[in-house]
Order: sequence, then C-alpha cells, then structure tokens
Amino acid sequence: MKASLINRLDRLSVRLEELNHLLSSETVTADLDNFRKLSCEHAEIIPIVDLYHAFQQTESDIQTAQEMIADPELREFAEIEIQVGKDKLAEIEVELQKQLLPKDPNDERNIFLEIRAGTGGDESALFAGNLFRMYSRYAERCNWQVEIISQSPSDVGGYKEVIAKVIGQGAYSRLKFESGGHRVQRVPVTETQGRVHTSTCTVAVIPEADEINQVELNPAELRIDTFRASGAGGQHINKTDSAVRVTHLPTGIVVECQDGRSQHKNKAQAMSVLAARIHAKQMQAQQAEQAATRKSLVGTGERSERIRTYNFPQGRVTDHRINLTLYKIDQVMDGDIDEICAALMAEHQAAELAASMED
Repeated sequence: MKASLINRLDRLSVRLEELNHLLSSETVTADLDNFRKLSCEHAEIIPIVDLYHAFQQTESDIQTAQEMIADPELREFAEIEIQVGKDKLAEIEVELQKQLLPKDPNDERNIFLEIRAGTGGDESALFAGNLFRMYSRYAERCNWQVEIISQSPSDVGGYKEVIAKVIGQGAYSRLKFESGGHRVQRVPVTETQGRVHTSTCTVAVIPEADEINQVELNPAELRIDTFRASGAGGQHINKTDSAVRVTHLPTGIVVECQDGRSQHKNKAQAMSVLAARIHAKQMQAQQAEQAATRKSLVGTGERSERIRTYNFPQGRVTDHRINLTLYKIDQVMDGDIDEICAALMAEHQAAELAASMED
C-alpha cells in the first residue's frame, strides 16, 4: 500500500478516537446540529478504519506465517497462509480505495424527478405513468416521501409530463443514474392487430439545492406569471389564479407549479425547482470538461441517451450502459430496481477507482 494512503488512514484512525471521545461527552447533545455533524462523520469513518485494522491484522498474520517457514514441518502450511494473506490484503486494499473515493456532495440530497413523454404519442404518455409508478413504488420501499410538484395528464391516462419531489436520505445517490432515455417495447392497448410498438420517455433526476440562496436568483432576471390552474381540483381551482409560472430569463428555464391550493405554496415550490435546475445546469458545465477527457462507464446521463429498454413481450429489462439484462419486468415495474441501481453504482465506482489509480 502506498505511503500516502497509509498516512491518510492513520489520520482517520486518530480522528475516530477523537470522535469517540466527543460523542461520549455528557454535553454533546447540547448543540444538536453539531451532534448530528459529528455522528455523520463517525458513521462515515468507522467502516474505513475497521477495514484498515483488518489490513493491519492480515499483515501481522503474514509476518507470523513467514516466521514459520524455517520449520520444515510447518513450511507447507505457512506458505498457504502467506498466499491467502496476500490475496486478502489485495482485496482489502481495493475496498479501502473505494471507500476513500471522493463522495458526491449531492448523494444525500432529496431530488426532483422529472418524467416526460417522448416519441410514441398516447403509448408514450402511458409509459410515463408506468415509470412514475415504478419510482413511486421504489420510494415506498425506501420509506421516502413523494410529492407531485406539477403534472400534465394525458387524455388516455399517464402523463405528458410529471415533476415530483422525492424526499429521503440518499435519494440522489440511488437514483442519479436514472437520467436519460427510457424505451418501451410492447403491444399498446389501442393496437388491434397485436403489433409491438416502440415508445420513449425521458427521465431527469436533479438534486435539490440546499437553499434557494445557494443559487443566486436575481429578481430582475425572473418573470413570474400567475394563471388559473387546469384539471381536477374542484371549484377552488376554477376561481383563483393559484398556478404560478416562473421564467429565468438568462437561461430560458421555465417552471410551472399548479398542484398546490395556494399561490404562495406554488410559487415557493416553483422557485425551489428552478434553483435545482439552475444548480444542475451549473454542475453539468463543471463536469463537461471532465467528460471530454474521460467518459464514465455508466454513460453521461444526458437525456438524449437511450439508457434502458423495457421489453414486455420478452419480459426483460436491459440497461445498455452496463449490458445488464434482467428477466423480471413485472417486478421492476413494481419498483424492484435495487439490483439495477446497485449494478450501476458498482460500475461507476469501478470507473472512478480506475481513474484514481491512473492519476
């Protein structure tokens, strides 16, 4: 193991001892914000230090086995122990490097989930509804909360567009690779001759900004319009201009929100979505330079990319970025997407690890 890596692990070991001391103090809960900060740091460090201790113990075991080689009766046993120990060291070192990879600062954030119908007309809108249900069911499994911000229902069901806020720890870390083009192949309910049609939807997963002030929103650069909400909602919807449309003039980003019953709530939600979209645009600009020199193995996440195909006649779901095919489309559409999310994260980590070793 490199000396720089050992020095870093030694510092983390010392820091863990400091955290153990601080968290055992009787006054630690006097400042709840600081307590939460220390607890999060402790939770992040302890698995790394545990791995480092396992590495050190394995090194000690190898040293003990090497001392046995001089004994003819123990030589064969010692050589086996040394080889097993070396293999274990290599595995632990790789895992340590993964654990020490820079964390995405957005991983623990809530997200805005945007699903839009693409090519395929009514069938595309129906599929957008299927995708929204899939993510909603996954959110239920993770004990996350889903709040619809804006929706444009299709006449035949599903959505032309739906935007929702998903609230839950780690939402972005698990769903950030879902951005892109999703393709469905199936026989539409309106098809009389049993032919398979292909339709598409786009999905965008945007991390929520900490606060609106994280993104500078100059009031002079905003146009805010109010209008009468459309769709279901009863007499209140028809009598008040509660819907809000916010346009960010420099970027041309437009956000509408009409699901809340009050104009004030809709404006706050729209501003929050706008801040997140601008923040995402800024992030994409920063990442463009890196993407130009080294493309991630899991794809760029651009909305124009076809990232996944849902083939109903064959009962399969294929993620094209990592060549993963699962023959359990019913379970996937019911929100069982953990296997896909985990595989994408593993591939991403492998790419990051390879890049860090090159650097």
